[in-house]
Amino acid sequence: MATLKRDSRLRSWQGALCGGLAGVLSRSATAPLDVVKILTQVGTFHSKQGFLRSFPALYGAEGVKAFWKGNLTACVRLLPYSAVQLAAYSKLTAYFMDDFGQISQWQAIVAGSVAGMLAAVVIYPTDVIKTRLIVQNSMEPVYRGIMHALCCVYYQEGFRSLYRGVSLSILGAVPFSAGLFFMNMSLDKIWQEPGVRLSAVQNFVNGCLAAGVAQTMSFPFETVKRKMQAQSQVLPHCGGVDVHFNGVQDCFRQIVKTKGVLSLWSGLTANLIKVVPYFGLMFTTFECSKRFFLYRNGYIVSPLSNQLMPGVDQSLGPRELEELRKFLRHKNFANRNPSLKS
Repeated sequence: MATLKRDSRLRSWQGALCGGLAGVLSRSATAPLDVVKILTQVGTFHSKQGFLRSFPALYGAEGVKAFWKGNLTACVRLLPYSAVQLAAYSKLTAYFMDDFGQISQWQAIVAGSVAGMLAAVVIYPTDVIKTRLIVQNSMEPVYRGIMHALCCVYYQEGFRSLYRGVSLSILGAVPFSAGLFFMNMSLDKIWQEPGVRLSAVQNFVNGCLAAGVAQTMSFPFETVKRKMQAQSQVLPHCGGVDVHFNGVQDCFRQIVKTKGVLSLWSGLTANLIKVVPYFGLMFTTFECSKRFFLYRNGYIVSPLSNQLMPGVDQSLGPRELEELRKFLRHKNFANRNPSLKS
């Protein structure tokens, strides 16, 4: 799976900043595809004529800014999501780890999936708000921003509305994890090398393929979740949903009955097209910002290359390396001033 792997040569805040910057840029650049995907999943009028015609339909109705509806919410939720996911993943990997500090591939995938699921549940209200901001007409908005939408949903529809469809995030984690495990096992056999020895390009290809298959397998759960998040008596046309339902099971039933089974994968085209640029920008931004901090920390000779600094032990953490340098500077200074030894 394509992940931004933690580098022990970075300080905690540096790694978090690199990951946050990579997430914000990749999400913002691919936001138009995400908006079209969600509108197609919900079934608004923009998506009635197919994937390609959704773009001019949205542009004609609401203008170019409409392609970044909900993007601020998506970026703001990155920090709490990452914090919860990292904390849960650390606990789970420590639980699964054997006496030699090793963890199997399937255990790592389970730990990652459960951590992601917990993070998604904790910050789920922000996902509901993101969907509401996307499906509303930005020319005649019901919600004026993140906090206004959060307050409106809470006071007008109740606390439970902020968690409408949350069970689908949990259920969708099962086929998602299965897809990741299957693809990781299959790709390791194709490359005929263990994952730890793969190059950056191979890891990127693995990430795109694994994400594409896993998201395809769990996509029906996300489609139903989006419809449940969007449906509201407060919004015009009940949030633009193309079917009316009561509960999760009824939503599945109504989609299949009125639109057909394949409608559970509405918006998949936009989602799959988004995978490559999303991961590409994420990896590129993360690596560039990481190189900058590695240069500042003294591990590489230039932020424009990966050439290692001669004589520097790359296994040392930034604090250890800093302490070692202080010790060597003090030792050199003492050698140049013998009177200090007496």
